[in-house]
Amino acid sequence: MSKMDVTRRGVLKTGAVAGGGLLLPTYLRAASHEGFTNAPTGDTVTLGFNVPQTGPYADEGADELRAFELAVEHLNGGGDGGMLQTFSSKALQGNGILGKKVQYVTGDTQTKSDAARASAKSMIEKDGAIMISGGSSSGVAVAVQGLCQEAGVIFMAGLTHSNDTTGKDKKANGFRHMFNAYMSAAALAPVLSKLYGNDRRAYHLTADYTWGWTQQESIQAATEALGWQTVNNVLTPLAATDFSSYIAPVLNSGADVLVLNHYGGNMINSLTAAVQFGLREKQVNGKNFEIVVPLYSELMAKGAGSNIKGIVGSQNWDWKLENQMGAAYAGTNAFVKSFGEKFGFPPSQAAQTCYAQTILYADAVARAGSFNPCAVVEALEGFEFDGLGNGKTLYRKDDHQCFKDVLVVRGAENPANEYELVEIVEVTPTEQVTYAPDHPMFAGGALGTCNPGA
Repeated sequence: MSKMDVTRRGVLKTGAVAGGGLLLPTYLRAASHEGFTNAPTGDTVTLGFNVPQTGPYADEGADELRAFELAVEHLNGGGDGGMLQTFSSKALQGNGILGKKVQYVTGDTQTKSDAARASAKSMIEKDGAIMISGGSSSGVAVAVQGLCQEAGVIFMAGLTHSNDTTGKDKKANGFRHMFNAYMSAAALAPVLSKLYGNDRRAYHLTADYTWGWTQQESIQAATEALGWQTVNNVLTPLAATDFSSYIAPVLNSGADVLVLNHYGGNMINSLTAAVQFGLREKQVNGKNFEIVVPLYSELMAKGAGSNIKGIVGSQNWDWKLENQMGAAYAGTNAFVKSFGEKFGFPPSQAAQTCYAQTILYADAVARAGSFNPCAVVEALEGFEFDGLGNGKTLYRKDDHQCFKDVLVVRGAENPANEYELVEIVEVTPTEQVTYAPDHPMFAGGALGTCNPGA
């Protein structure tokens, strides 16, 4: 008997109410609701994939679209099935979702919140999308998550790393598989201490929006707990391309570490500028000057070229994870094989988390027996799973945040090929990056209740 069967029987057994009869579990009651937004009536169901096809995060968006295409192919029974073969839940049968063939529409967020909301709104209202996923900016994720809550559809966040997504801006209809800024800091701090010591002076350059703010706050708190000092924190526009004017003041600041709270094309440009200014060859305070990029990916490493060598950061996942760290991360190789055969190169962390989110949504619908968003919420809350490449993972009920191991990585000094530019330094266990739901960095918002919409 499955855990879900036990849960159902337990609720039914103890759910008697006055007046006779039994109180049905939430997901069964939700499934009985007749009206919800974009309830599929034919033999297909439409998903909406909203990604940055232009703007500073466009490379990540392109890989997300590839992953979404692959996930839909696997859900409809095409290809080799990818991580459906390794996923611990066996509710999906490769016949679409609840027997309905999956189709999808796409939109361009432009890495802008207003554009992302408009795109998602169009997919919901004009195309009948019942679930929205994607995004590579936390500002976009927060905006679209709020829209989906209002519209009564599920939002399965793509690449979003701000604490706020499942903190002060969390929503009942929203779910995040990606790790967050607090988790990056918790994983990185011990490694930074080991590599660079506890007597350091850090200068931060920070993308001026929700992700940058919470990334900087998290890294500052974790490093100051080690004994580091924070010399300065300078905010930079998301649209910036030339970071020379921001790098120059670092030289006379007394800092001996530069922390680049930048992502995508911003990180590539700011790191390139820092190297061109000769920071990596300097000694300050009797120490070698160091650069830290708290969050980056293989895609960014490729864009940064040799400048990424030796740079420490964190990742949600890496395509080499199962080969290097063992069968605990099953699903990785299956996904890499499927993705590589279809597109000719390994997937990024953005691709993996978007693929996983699509599978997790479809599986929740299958387990709940309904597309009703309230049924999906019930099926995902507290759901424990394995086999999607990250090891054992929990979708925490309190905030809809996934908790799993976090990777600390470093730019390879002598990469074997153009796809092995990042090496895994260590895998930080889940318990080291777990925090209480009411942690101050995540306070200020309420999950609320699910909205089924119409």
